[in-house]
Amino acid sequence: MRMNNFSLMRSLDIHEDPTFIPEVAAGVTEDKSEAESPSDVIKQLTDARSDSARSGFSFKGIKDYLECYRSGKLTPTQVAKNIIAMLEDCDKSTPPLRAIVQWDQEQIMLMAEASTTRYRNKCTLSCLDGIPVCLKEEFKVVPYHHRVGTVYLGTQPETEDATVAKKLREAGAIIIGVSNMHELGTGTTGCNPNRYHKIPRNPYNPNHFTGGSSSGSAAAVAAGLCPVAIGTDGGGSVRIPASFCGVVGLKGTFGRISCHGSLPLSYSTVSVGPICTSVADAAIVYSILAEPDLLYPYGLKQPKATLSDMCAPDLKGLKLGVDWTFFKACDAEVLSACEKAVKHLQSLGASVVEVSLPEMEEARVAHVICILSEMRDFLQPDFNKHFHEMNLETRASLALACQFTALDYIKANRQRTRSMRFLQEIFSTVNCILTPGVPCTAPRIYESDLLTGSSDMSLTVRSMRFMQLGNFTGIPGLVVPIGYSTAGLPISLQVMAKWWDEAVLLRIGLKLEQFRDQTKKPSIYYDILA
Repeated sequence: MRMNNFSLMRSLDIHEDPTFIPEVAAGVTEDKSEAESPSDVIKQLTDARSDSARSGFSFKGIKDYLECYRSGKLTPTQVAKNIIAMLEDCDKSTPPLRAIVQWDQEQIMLMAEASTTRYRNKCTLSCLDGIPVCLKEEFKVVPYHHRVGTVYLGTQPETEDATVAKKLREAGAIIIGVSNMHELGTGTTGCNPNRYHKIPRNPYNPNHFTGGSSSGSAAAVAAGLCPVAIGTDGGGSVRIPASFCGVVGLKGTFGRISCHGSLPLSYSTVSVGPICTSVADAAIVYSILAEPDLLYPYGLKQPKATLSDMCAPDLKGLKLGVDWTFFKACDAEVLSACEKAVKHLQSLGASVVEVSLPEMEEARVAHVICILSEMRDFLQPDFNKHFHEMNLETRASLALACQFTALDYIKANRQRTRSMRFLQEIFSTVNCILTPGVPCTAPRIYESDLLTGSSDMSLTVRSMRFMQLGNFTGIPGLVVPIGYSTAGLPISLQVMAKWWDEAVLLRIGLKLEQFRDQTKKPSIYYDILA
């Protein structure tokens, strides 16, 4: 508690009423009735010519799969057979990739054959028809075990899909399985040594962590097993692994995508989001998943998801907010790449406005109190009954959560009111806030981690540095890979926007992708379309 300043709230005198759920009413937006519909934008994204000027490696995304299917070069059935062969290879490799922890050959083939028939009959369901996807084990997905990274949950196969799984099926996607995760989402490395999971490996360097807690989702996308994965993000759990694995990660506004059917570990900080090979793919998945769900209490009054101006030729008129003191608290290599990426955005017509993000230390501590208190509350029966079946790190995190009091929790939510108000003021002057994705590159895996796990609170705190504001206040965030360290590990920049304005994130993200002069091929990569 003392080392990490977690008792900070006790010394503060905060008078604002607490905000327990960061739900924000949709603001009045200018009439965009003339604007393109999301389906028009998606058509532009999927019809756009591949950037042939760029030589070298590029990830295979949704557009590549669609080109193969529409031209008849490959069918979803052939792709599914390739994936099954690759999944078998992943399990046998040394060390095993451990991205997908449950998969079923029969299920994969059934979905693929149905998609192949639809392509033959020219009656596809959406642009995700035949696209391989995986979902984090935190979601209920028929017929897999809903283990949530543990050895004791999900003793029976699941009989009901989470809302996002149901929507992906309805869109015609091929669910290739459920992906590995940090046990109960309690950490940011992805280290999970228990017998069902083991440690997923970073495709860019298998001796380094993927990041967590949506560890297997990011590893699966970076390794080429699928162009789309779905994760959850309560403290950077989509954006950290996407950053460490060199792919795109989007955390939507709180309530934007339904959490129904995922384990409700922390009801006030968690958002669902896609991990993809590109910003265009993230936009496509977002447009399909983002809508109200009567089975999920938050986001019922959300504005319609748009992709307005996403394909604009430049960034003229956009104001990018940067708090340089906050921005610079990262490794030198990360800072150098991120500063150059900001200059690239300026060269496209955006202006950089210096902003001050107040009370960031208070927000950091308050976020930890909120997420750990809510997890501790939900997992109270598990903590009592299954304590000895949990990983050591999970036990330590939940034991730490026991130290927080009701007063700490209320004070943390009073701070949330203040932090949300500060952001409303900042977003009245800028369109977005830029930060590095994570202050460092993916940490190394040590031998002891394989046996007992990894419990490094300073690393956890550091890796969440730029992530927590989005989870605490509910604003959306997007991480985009912008380069690599001298050791060849990915570096990302993060863009955050006001509530419900994912469209501006995706517009900036599309341009940010152009900054990376090359995409380095991961050392573990499966070309499913070869």
